[in-house]
Amino acid sequence: MTEWITVHKLDAAGREVWSYPTRLLARGPTWVRLEASFDLHEAAFPGLVLQRGDRMIETFYADRYYNVFGVYDGEGGTLKGWYCNITRPARLEARQVFAEDLALDLLVYPGGGDLVLDEDEFDALDLSPPEQSLARQALDELRDLAARRQGPFAEPPNDSAPA
Repeated sequence: MTEWITVHKLDAAGREVWSYPTRLLARGPTWVRLEASFDLHEAAFPGLVLQRGDRMIETFYADRYYNVFGVYDGEGGTLKGWYCNITRPARLEARQVFAEDLALDLLVYPGGGDLVLDEDEFDALDLSPPEQSLARQALDELRDLAARRQGPFAEPPNDSAPA
């Protein structure tokens, strides 16, 4: 039986900006892994284009300042890369996930390398110095995991363990 979870993307002030349905793949005490189909118009980033129908494997954490989306081509299934959001720790409920986006993003490429996005938007947010530091630490952690291809960047993702 398919279990559906609604993801609510919130801005840094806690206002909902988008919600969408996902299918539960795996769940642990502090994380959830979901599958979704990208249903917006094309979104182009340097070296990564998200297209309607792309498969997204999304991992949200209740104890980390980020989430990670593995992006797979909707037709061939090839890994396109990872899109990582720096967020406050997600609120994981039985049928819903709430994630407050802190604007800072990281693209990770399958062949190696990464690109930090939206630093100016992050710097413009009214965050406390401790929260700014936690967000920057999360970015460093993601870059380290990506460079070592560990956690959410391991291929294929292990659905029975946190990434």
